Amino acid sequence: MQKLPSLDLSIDGMTCANCAGRVERALKKVPGVMQASVNLASERVHVQLSAPQPTEALIAAIERAGYGATLTLQADTQVRKSHHDRLSLTLALLLAVPLLVPMLLQAFGVHWMWPAWVELALATPVQFVIGARFYSAAWRALRTLDGNMDLLVVVGTTSAYGLSLYLWLTRAHPPHLYFEASAMVIALVLLGKYLETRARQQTTRALRDLQGLAGDEALREADGQLETVAIKALRLGDILVVKPGARFAADGEIIEGRSHANEALISGESLPVPKQPGDRVTGGALNGEGRLRVKVLALGSETTLARIVRLVEDAQAEKPPIQQLVDRVSRVFVPVVLALALLTLFGWLLAGAAAQVAIINAVSVLVIACPCALGLATPVAIMAGTGAAARHGILIKDSHVLEHARAVDCVVFDKTGTLTLGAPQVVHLEAVGSEDSLVRLAGALQQGSEHPLARAVSSLCQRRGLSVPAVSHSQALAGRGIAGQVESQALALGNRRLLEEHGLAAGRSADAWEADGYSVSWLIETGPQARVLGRLAFGDDLRHGARQAVAQLSSRAIACHLLTGDNAGSAAKVATAAGIDQVHAQVLPEGKAAVINALKREHVVAMVGDGINDAPALASADLGLAMASGTDVAMQTAGITLMRSDPQLVPAALDICRLTYGKIRQNLFWAFFYNLVGIPLAAAGWLSPVLAGCAMALSSVSVVLNALWLNRWQPAHLLPRGKP
Repeated sequence: MQKLPSLDLSIDGMTCANCAGRVERALKKVPGVMQASVNLASERVHVQLSAPQPTEALIAAIERAGYGATLTLQADTQVRKSHHDRLSLTLALLLAVPLLVPMLLQAFGVHWMWPAWVELALATPVQFVIGARFYSAAWRALRTLDGNMDLLVVVGTTSAYGLSLYLWLTRAHPPHLYFEASAMVIALVLLGKYLETRARQQTTRALRDLQGLAGDEALREADGQLETVAIKALRLGDILVVKPGARFAADGEIIEGRSHANEALISGESLPVPKQPGDRVTGGALNGEGRLRVKVLALGSETTLARIVRLVEDAQAEKPPIQQLVDRVSRVFVPVVLALALLTLFGWLLAGAAAQVAIINAVSVLVIACPCALGLATPVAIMAGTGAAARHGILIKDSHVLEHARAVDCVVFDKTGTLTLGAPQVVHLEAVGSEDSLVRLAGALQQGSEHPLARAVSSLCQRRGLSVPAVSHSQALAGRGIAGQVESQALALGNRRLLEEHGLAAGRSADAWEADGYSVSWLIETGPQARVLGRLAFGDDLRHGARQAVAQLSSRAIACHLLTGDNAGSAAKVATAAGIDQVHAQVLPEGKAAVINALKREHVVAMVGDGINDAPALASADLGLAMASGTDVAMQTAGITLMRSDPQLVPAALDICRLTYGKIRQNLFWAFFYNLVGIPLAAAGWLSPVLAGCAMALSSVSVVLNALWLNRWQPAHLLPRGKP
C-alpha cells in the first residue's frame, strides 16, 4: 500500500487542549487534508494528505484560526521565545509580588494597604501589557465562537481588575481592592507555563540526544587524498575514513580496519560491538580504538538514525483512543466553566452577598478551571515514554500500541533468529556420493538467499574451499525449501514436508538428528524418479537472555508459546531450553497467522518475530514486536521494533508501554481531580483568585512532572538486584 504524503508544522500560540482542537479543525477544512493531529506538548501538528499540497495553504489556514505556523521552529527562534517568556515572567513577578505584601501582613495582625493609585500602577502593566497575549488569544477564540484557557484568564482577571477600579472610583473609603488578584493570576499563569515548558523539554531529551548524534562533517577519501566535507555533500558509495573516537557520519560497510562501535544511544546496547571488514555500521555510532575505512550505503532520511527519529516522532504525534475522549470533553469544557461562573455569580447575589464577593468567587471559578492540564496529560506521557523506550532500543511505532500492550497476556515467539541466534551451523552430513558434492550442490541452490540455513551452507562451502556452480530456474517453495536447475540436474533442498511431497523416506540418521533437536534438510533430485542425494543437519544456539525473558513474562502471568516451521524435535529442544511449555511446530507461514487468530479467541496476543515468514503472524497479532536484525517487512508490520536482538527487550517493551499508559491515566485523573475539587471550593468562596491561580498553575506542572518519572525508567534486567 502506498503511503500517503504527510508533513509536520510547528505551531505558535497554543495554550490548551481547545487551541489544539481548533488548529486540527482548521486544517481539516483545507482540501486534500485527510487527518491533522496536534501534539500540544511539542507544539507541532502532523498532517496527512491525500495528495501533495502547498505548505502555504496549510499555514494560511492555521493563521486564520489565530495561530502562527512554520515548517520547523529554528533553534534561534526557540531561544528568542524562551528569553521573551523569561523576561515577561520576571517583570510580572516584580510588579505583582509587592501587591501581596498587605495580604501577608494581615496574617501577623498588621492591617495596612498600598494606596490605591500604587496598586493601579503596579497592576495595570501586568494586566494590559504583559497580559496582552491573553487578550489577543481570547479575541481569536471569540472570533471563531470557541473557548480556551486564555478566555477564562481574561474574563477572570479583567473582572477582578474592573471591580477594583470601580470600587476605588465610586467609594470615598473603598474596601479591600483586588488588583493583587488580577496581577498575581496572570503572573502565576505565566509562571506555570514557563515551568511547564522547561519540564516539557525534558520529555523530548531522548529524541534530541538522537538527533544530536548526526554530525555536520565527515572525512572523505578521494583519489588517495582526505578531505573534510559536509555530510550533506556525501554520496552513496563514497569512502569515509573514521578515526578512533569519531562518530560514523552515515550508515555504511567497513572495507578496511577493525574496531569497536558504541551504539548505546541507537540500539540501547551498553557494550561496544566488535567491527571488522564486511560488517555494517550505523551513522551516529561512536568508533572505538581502530581507524576504519567505510563505504557509504545510506544517507539522509534513509539512515537508521533518521528512521529511528522518524518512528519516535510519528509515535509522539499519534493520539491514543483515550485522548479522543479528552478532546470531546475539552470542546465543551470552557462553555461549561463559563456557565458555572455565572451560576456562582447569581447564586451568591441571590443569597444576599455583596456584589464584590459574588464577582470574586466567580473569578476564582474561572481561574482554577483553566484546561491546560487536560491538554498536556496524554502527550507529555507519550513523549516521555516513547523517548525512554527509544533510549533503551525499543521503538514504539504509534500510540495505539500502548493500549494493546497493557492488556497482553500471551506472547508467541518465533524460533530462528528470535529465541535462537539465527546463525545455525551444519553439524552433520550424510551424502549418497561425496560430501563435497553434496555441499556444492546445496550451496548452488542457496545462492542469493538470506535464510539462516542458506548462510550456514554458504559458510561451509567457504570453509571447504568449494566452488559453487551456477543455478537456473531458481524457485522458492513456501514453507518447504528451494528448487532449481544445477549442472543439468533438477534439484530441490528442503524440509520433511518437501521430502514427503516426493514420497521419499527420511532415513534413520535424519530421524535420529531430529530427535536430538537438530533441523534437517534433504537434497533431492526431482523428476519422475526422485531420490535423496544427501542430508544436512543444522544446529543453532539459544540467544543469551531468552530463558530470562520467558521467566520474566511468566512472572507477570503472561503465557509463552513457541511458533515455528521447524520440526517438532528442534522446536521442543529450544522450547525446553527457554522454559516454554506451549509449542507449535512445522507450521507454514500462512498457518502461523491461523495459530495467532486461534489464540486471540482467549487471549490478547503479542507476536515476536524477525523474518518475512513472520509478517502475516505479526500483522494478525494484537501486538507485533520485530527484531531489528530481521527483515524490513517484519519491522514495517510490527507495532514495536526492538533495535537489538535481545529477547529480554520483549518484557521490557511491555513494561514501558504499561507504565506509559498508566501515567496517561494518572495525569488525566489529576487533571480532572483539580477541577472536580477546585471548582466547588471556588464557587463556595473557600478559594481566593490568587490561591485558585496557584492551584491552576500547579495542575499543569504536576502532570508534566509526573510524566517525567518515565525518563528514569530502565528495563528490569538492567536494574541492580533487589531494586524494583
